[in-house]
Amino acid sequence: MANETVFKRYKGNPIITAKAVPRANSIHNSAVVPFKDGYAGIFRVDEIDFNFTMHVGFSKDGIKWDIDPDILKLENSDPDLEVKERTYDPRLTKIDDTYYFTWCLDSPQGPMIGMATTKDFKTFSQKENLTLPANRNCVIFPRKINGKFAMLSRPSDRGHTPFGDMFYSTSPDLTHWGCHRFVFGTTRSSWQSTKIGPGPAPIETDEGWLLIYHGVWTSCNGYLYYVGGALLDIEKPWKVLYRTKDYLLAPTEPYERIGDVPNVVFASSAIVKDGNIRIYYGCADTCISIADAKIDEVIDFVKTHSY
Repeated sequence: MANETVFKRYKGNPIITAKAVPRANSIHNSAVVPFKDGYAGIFRVDEIDFNFTMHVGFSKDGIKWDIDPDILKLENSDPDLEVKERTYDPRLTKIDDTYYFTWCLDSPQGPMIGMATTKDFKTFSQKENLTLPANRNCVIFPRKINGKFAMLSRPSDRGHTPFGDMFYSTSPDLTHWGCHRFVFGTTRSSWQSTKIGPGPAPIETDEGWLLIYHGVWTSCNGYLYYVGGALLDIEKPWKVLYRTKDYLLAPTEPYERIGDVPNVVFASSAIVKDGNIRIYYGCADTCISIADAKIDEVIDFVKTHSY
């Protein structure tokens, strides 16, 4: 099966552009989840002064969005837990009736992962940061595994440089993290040879945890971002059952190739409904698009196009 028959781009892409937020230079990486009778999302906005902010949005159909022009505010009862101005790349996971929101925040020591919780997408309670610097990508699993919360993250360095492998960590309380296990890293001479990182929250299937992730290749023209997939063991998610040798989605459309950061498809949300999976992905760090596939075809592709 050719990869273009797996994920099919929405004909109306991109679905969200900078016009959606008054001060936006661009709007791209996003976290979207089902909410009430529609969808809720948190969106990264790079403002016209290039401060990075996050905004809440709502949609009935997941395509037409109403995005709050005001910046998402975090409530924090601990004065020592500083709220950073430069925040970006949100992810969302629902566990029971609570939505766990993670994002990357800049600190003087390098990027790290922040976390907050919400139940209504109006009030966000900031918790302890999940990682030390430097770490640029993190997503929480949608249920406890062997009695503990679990996450995937990508320890990095202080810059946007070719570095980073994926690790699995567990916590009894979402505050104290340990038992760090290597999951997988880069591969030689491929679209994922520079760095990799987790995308949307892992999806539980009969075949294992389906993980959509990004892979980066360095060309003479800079970094190129692709979408890949892996299946992880249900009880030991640091064990990789299958991992795509061929990418699932590549930057081929003009809106994916031309923008603030050319040649980027960056999936950070996945909605599963009625046997289908829809990914929301940032395009060239400029706008947001969607692509759809049948989940069994994605799993089949991961299994038959793996290392």
